[in-house]
Amino acid sequence: MSKGPVLMHLQGLLSFPLTPFTEDGKVNLAVFAEHVEQQVAAGPSALFVACGTGEFTSLSPQEYRDVVTTAAQVAAGRVPVFAGTGGGAQMARDFAAAAAESGADGLLLLPPYLVSSTPAGLVEHVRFVAESTPLPITVYQRANAVLDQAAAVALLDLPTVAGIKDGRGDVSAMLGLVTAIRTSGHPRAASFGFLNGLPTAELSVQAYRSIGVESYSSAVLCFAPDIATAFYEAVRAGDANAVQTLLAAFYLPFVALRDQVPGYAVALVKAGARLAGLDMGPVRPPLVDASAAHVERLAEILAAGRSALRDLRAAA
Repeated sequence: MSKGPVLMHLQGLLSFPLTPFTEDGKVNLAVFAEHVEQQVAAGPSALFVACGTGEFTSLSPQEYRDVVTTAAQVAAGRVPVFAGTGGGAQMARDFAAAAAESGADGLLLLPPYLVSSTPAGLVEHVRFVAESTPLPITVYQRANAVLDQAAAVALLDLPTVAGIKDGRGDVSAMLGLVTAIRTSGHPRAASFGFLNGLPTAELSVQAYRSIGVESYSSAVLCFAPDIATAFYEAVRAGDANAVQTLLAAFYLPFVALRDQVPGYAVALVKAGARLAGLDMGPVRPPLVDASAAHVERLAEILAAGRSALRDLRAAA
């Protein structure tokens, strides 16, 4: 996989693999390798490892290297592997260097640790990291990392910054960024990428597609690839009945359960992967594992989603 200012015009589903841990707290690389292989087989456009769903903030530098190296080895060039990087500015540089040495094809730059600034200050943070690495960077907009239109256009002058992942959910503001970049007249304007990175992005995919943001992260792909890929195909085909059926039977109940406990955007996904037969182990603090009652409810939601999927396929 080439390491230039490649991609970001990624299309379709994006996988954000989990990081499995043993009961005594170590990273379980054998299970992680199996998980990555399953994710590649599900057909995403790219893997984003050691990011939010992968519990980046809980990993030691060596664990991070091990996770990225394993993902790159398992993917073996079949799909690009992006690695999370973040923390303070210098720490983000250090993780970026480790990602490049471990075989990553690109980076997802997470918001700066604790510090809030201006959109122009955020551009300088991105510049500081980008100047230290040849890898293409996707900037994750959320929390204390918010771009305005001028800042978004300024990113075009950083040749290895390849895209923006949005985790805010302000569709009108995101439309402003997309429009500002696409109409900027910059040589890279047409190839610059945009990703929908909202939790359970399937709920917002139709709104984002309407403003030109077609790629999205799918946590559901980590534990129910059959549902995630069927939903994506229905969206792409414009099959409103299938989209609404899967939203009603699976996605909306799943999100209602996810929203009951902070951190379930990771913990509930890990519980789903355990239900699918992978020994994912626990989440790391400060996240809390899904309760037994919530895991039972998740199993019911999965059964309902698959029942709806079978009915759709039978009707087709």
